[in-house]
Amino acid sequence: MTPKKIVFLLLINVIFLYSSFAQKYNAVDNIVLKYPKSFSTTEKLAERIEKDFTSDYDKARAIYSWIALNVRYDYAAFLNPPKTQGFSYRSEAEKQRKIQALNDQMVEKAFKSKKAVCEGFTVLYQHLASLVGIKCEIVRGDSKTRLVDIGRKNTSSNHAWNMVLIDKKWRLVDVTWGQGYYDSSKGRMANDFSSVYFDTDPDYFFAKHFPDSESYLGDKLSKEDFLNGPLIYNKTIEKDYKIKSPDSGIIEVRNGDKITFEIKNISKSDQFYYLNKRNQPVKITNGRERKGGLEFQITFDNTIGEYITFFVDTNSIAAFKIVSK
Repeated sequence: MTPKKIVFLLLINVIFLYSSFAQKYNAVDNIVLKYPKSFSTTEKLAERIEKDFTSDYDKARAIYSWIALNVRYDYAAFLNPPKTQGFSYRSEAEKQRKIQALNDQMVEKAFKSKKAVCEGFTVLYQHLASLVGIKCEIVRGDSKTRLVDIGRKNTSSNHAWNMVLIDKKWRLVDVTWGQGYYDSSKGRMANDFSSVYFDTDPDYFFAKHFPDSESYLGDKLSKEDFLNGPLIYNKTIEKDYKIKSPDSGIIEVRNGDKITFEIKNISKSDQFYYLNKRNQPVKITNGRERKGGLEFQITFDNTIGEYITFFVDTNSIAAFKIVSK
């Protein structure tokens, strides 16, 4: 390869990396990136945020960014959770005081140690939001993150997230997932800031979260849709790859059946494919662009395994469970 070609390829790579970096962080994030990794108190951090931002929306985003950039998920604590602290009380007021004291301890531990599980992330977010005058709630419920979660029979209370009231509208926030993800190939947490779980579209949010209350702002949510829906990923939310068809994440087929899919915002020019059961990529070649998306068919045969996951470039966007009749 000639020196000119090498320089050109390096330049293209630099441009691509810069573009990816620029897309990852917005104007608020870029200011927060310059903050110290540690503040002496949560009040000092809140003062800095109030100094730098005027709107509640930007303040809420700044809290999200600082936590996601600086607090790591404590996977060791997840695997070996501490014993639940019990306490006695004589009145509701005393109960609330003791709960508040436990929450204060959790906030301090997450803030000082820079490590937490989802409960620590949510109480720290709520605490900082209260310091800048933003109303914030903690919601507990189920999460959907793995292929085996498609078609589960029951929900469980295994996760927590926040809702913040901004401009008279409740916004959904999951700062735990904003800080990174579990890399199963390496057996550890990967730090990878993502903004998609700040003010997430409820349709996408509740495809991956199901509250214990089974409702959102007074409206009942469908447990069946949550349990049986396809598994979606961060890139699905970021690029608005809405799945228009099929309706369910569980597909019952016989050998030779054609399965029709339609996904929004994908075009024929995209590097779009799925993995067969040998983890080999199979490019989608029969796609038809239709109403701002791509409609295509997959013929079920013995090369397709129990799950089928679709990718754009190297990013997984949707997975379905295949049930052979």
